[in-house]
Amino acid sequence: MRWSQAFIPTLREPPADAEAVSHKLLVRGGFIRQLAAGSYSLLPLGQRVRLKVGQIIREEIDAIGGQELMLPTLHPAEIWRKSNRYELMGDNLFKLEDRRGGELVLGMTEEEIFAMLAGELFSYRDLPQIWYQMHIKFRDEPRPKSGLLRMREFTMKDSYTLDIDPPGLDSGFDKHYGAYRRIFARMGVDAVDVQASSGAMGGSESREFVVRSQAGEDWIVTCATCDYRANVEKATSALDEIDDGDPADLERFPTPGLRTIAALAEAHPDVAAPERQIKTLVYFVDDEPVLALLRGDHDLQEQKLMDAAGAAEGRPAQAAEIRELMGADPGSLGAVGVDEIRVIADLALMSRRNLTTGANQDDWHFSGVDPERDLKIGTWADLREVASGERCVEDGGSLERWKGIEVGHIFKLGTKYSEAFGAYVQDEAGKSHPIVMGSYGIGLERGMAAVVEANNDDKGIVWPVSVAPYELLITVIRPDDEATMAVANRLFDDFDSAGVETLLDDREERPGVKFADAELIGIPYRVTVGPKGVASGSVEVTEREGLVRSDVAVDTVVASLAERISAARSGI
Repeated sequence: MRWSQAFIPTLREPPADAEAVSHKLLVRGGFIRQLAAGSYSLLPLGQRVRLKVGQIIREEIDAIGGQELMLPTLHPAEIWRKSNRYELMGDNLFKLEDRRGGELVLGMTEEEIFAMLAGELFSYRDLPQIWYQMHIKFRDEPRPKSGLLRMREFTMKDSYTLDIDPPGLDSGFDKHYGAYRRIFARMGVDAVDVQASSGAMGGSESREFVVRSQAGEDWIVTCATCDYRANVEKATSALDEIDDGDPADLERFPTPGLRTIAALAEAHPDVAAPERQIKTLVYFVDDEPVLALLRGDHDLQEQKLMDAAGAAEGRPAQAAEIRELMGADPGSLGAVGVDEIRVIADLALMSRRNLTTGANQDDWHFSGVDPERDLKIGTWADLREVASGERCVEDGGSLERWKGIEVGHIFKLGTKYSEAFGAYVQDEAGKSHPIVMGSYGIGLERGMAAVVEANNDDKGIVWPVSVAPYELLITVIRPDDEATMAVANRLFDDFDSAGVETLLDDREERPGVKFADAELIGIPYRVTVGPKGVASGSVEVTEREGLVRSDVAVDTVVASLAERISAARSGI
């Protein structure tokens, strides 16, 4: 491709609302343009990158036995009701009606449809199967931002394993784990796998692949001295034991004006140190009220509450809602005597006694609280959010929290969807079993953004060869010089014959503009052809990573660079 004929609308300044590096550079480099909030057009350079990311994924999933399908994005709403996810997905699910009044949704994911297709399998001899697709998905994201990192319309590779039993699922899960490690290595990102929540998808074992980046919206917890790694939505830590003394009776006492953990602890240090208080939070999960109980010095991790409640959405109750439900304002709340609202308590409160909590009357609290004796707790669960510096549950090492971008997610679905849609097969003895499913996703555009977040400098993007829009850029100084242009055209043809994807910058622009654009769009290798070099029989070769420059003879540059580029294509 010749730059003079290409559509590469580079910009000197990023969008005013851009925060993430990838958002800034992909817009400035002419890779993407925003159509609406969370909706982007991929321009020619961006589409070339997306296709390469997709090809890497396709090759690795095909290598483990994947078969590619193409499923509809427009689904009848009744299918999602059948899996109980129509309401569970809440406002994130795009819902619409057709001209006949039929209810439809735009698919966020494809568990239901794949399970329906699996209903055409009848025997254990038909298994195992690995099915996948790369297709547009929709999510009515309330706060789309950061360019390609949080979108309302995006391309997802979602694959599914279908097996006769849990050991078969384990095998399919392990195959995808290995494939994902190879995919991200080839893309040029250092993605680590971490324990994660399955959320509204359901299932059991769940692993996310995460790239460390300040642009990420996931908090990851890792141990400095062992391999413990978890999303904060799943992470836990070791707690020191606390001596609560002998059991005591429940006693109500006045606390005028004391509405915070700190104020109560300062006024009553004998009974209300933060670690001896019960924090009571009122939430609505899937529109039902819930009390979440934690130690006074611990913070709630909201996804853990959603998982414990089996809910898709949740929000803190408003002040008026709290007073109507509890009869008191925040700061005086507790679960003593509460039996009509579901109570979920953090595991750190189990086996504790002599604690202090609100009495559900402003300016009054209870002391001597034994949660298992005095509270009607419906569910015990890990609810607290892990903080940096806490101790690892595996080896006692110090835990670190860092931000990352989720680039892939694999989890074991089990039989939830096969049972809902009648996907059963018979074993050797003729007994019917629901198909055991696994689900595995990668977002292509998100993956592109993660590559940029991990590969950039103060001048622009530094694409790895494996996903670069072009592998080589020939920059012509003085394209009006006949001899210079003749050499550039010959090199362009020779590189093309050698199988190197080449962009020729033949624009009538100043050298400074061309170099700035070259560094911005991040093509891995650049060959600069100018009158002085042509006269001496050489060209300047620049490696984008580190901007390392060297002079190479015109007659040898094609062979040497073609070999280097070929070796770098695999990305591993």
